[in-house]
Amino acid sequence: MRILRFRTSPDDPPTWGWLAGDRVGVLQGSPFGEFRREEAARPLQEVHLLNPVSPGKIVCVGRNYAAHADEHDAEVPEIPLLFLKPPSAVIGPGQPILLPPQSQRVEHEAELAVVIGARTRWIAPEQAGDYILGYTAANDVTARDLQFRDGQWTRGKGFDTFCPLGPWIETELDPADVLITCSVNGQMRQMASTRDMIFPVPQLLAFISSIMTLEPGDVILTGTPAGVGLLVEGDEVSVEIEGLGTLTNPVQSDPHGR
Repeated sequence: MRILRFRTSPDDPPTWGWLAGDRVGVLQGSPFGEFRREEAARPLQEVHLLNPVSPGKIVCVGRNYAAHADEHDAEVPEIPLLFLKPPSAVIGPGQPILLPPQSQRVEHEAELAVVIGARTRWIAPEQAGDYILGYTAANDVTARDLQFRDGQWTRGKGFDTFCPLGPWIETELDPADVLITCSVNGQMRQMASTRDMIFPVPQLLAFISSIMTLEPGDVILTGTPAGVGLLVEGDEVSVEIEGLGTLTNPVQSDPHGR
């Protein structure tokens, strides 16, 4: 099932929904608990898609593809390399990524995102699927110059709008071998399969849950393939996950920095 959040007008509250083909139905209740699906009667093009989840925390995995580590002359980690992005970084499909005035080099990072479905701690890899609601596409936008300058990643990864998620949550996806691509203005920049991950999804959930409790709605970004590149004002960046969908966002300068 494909789960989404949407509005039908700017003044409407966010509504849970589900997607059948190109039509949307209301999801009464919550996908993290009991719910009932109403008829999918509204055309998808008539609703405004929002970020499909508002996470309490976003746990990210660095250098989870060897080729990405190589392009930055960095060592491949022996255990998952974790960092956090703030929930305030989240935006949805079609919302602009804002280039902060503090950075001269903002880059895209296409990623598969895991949406946690139930509270958990200390799970085994073979139990991971029991605690996953589904998957969505993510763009771990990064101010690369600030990341390298600071030596730690909070500022470079944490600006508002630096975590686009969407377009929806796919509950039936098998994350073992799906294609991830990223294009900017229609030009391919990144392409790899999740089979190239150093630490696959079940191992990541087991490792992260040994450190912190995962709550329903939390999001795990599983790392980006090689090919990350510059974003400039006027660009349009799209992250596509095979069997899931495409997340597209325009790129603008932050008006507050002008």
